[in-house]
Amino acid sequence: MTKDSVMQRRSIRKFSAKAVSVEIIKEILEAGRAAPSAKNRQPWKFIVFGGERKDELLSCMERGIAREEEKPLLPESAKGIADCRNTLRIMKEAPITVVILNTNGKSPFEEINSDDRITEICDTLSIGASVENILLRAAELGIGTLWIANTCYAYPEITEYLNTDFQLVGAVAMGYAEEKPSARPRKPIEDIIEFRM
Repeated sequence: MTKDSVMQRRSIRKFSAKAVSVEIIKEILEAGRAAPSAKNRQPWKFIVFGGERKDELLSCMERGIAREEEKPLLPESAKGIADCRNTLRIMKEAPITVVILNTNGKSPFEEINSDDRITEICDTLSIGASVENILLRAAELGIGTLWIANTCYAYPEITEYLNTDFQLVGAVAMGYAEEKPSARPRKPIEDIIEFRM
């Protein structure tokens, strides 16, 4: 992956209905598999949804959002529900949704000890590296993506549907882009780097 692919990658929110082949999806996820991970634990699992199975998944997410409005598990995040509904609309439009799981992680609604918390942080960073590889490889292959964390609003509904105890980290919507967004503003480099040399 080149500097160009890093600088030109964009989050896509408008997708065409054109199908993405299984071969291209595998090539994209192979880039995710190649990412570095803490202690080489490789804590990621990718579940690819399309067609009716994607509709089922997103139905679970919709139920979770409705439940969150009535009986919130994340009451301090209620202001994000409107954005979550918009994300769901985008996911419905994209032909593919890849669910990202942490195979070592616990539900965010469970208490964990400090050692497990450190492991979880390290594994989450590893998964972030994996997802970045996925986003960049997809862009190189002409596939648009959107990295999604709003799955948290429907955490119990989605994990029950998946029949998993693995930690739900998020999802990536994937498909051919129907838009070419401009670069979003970034903080000045001087604001994010501090040299102590």
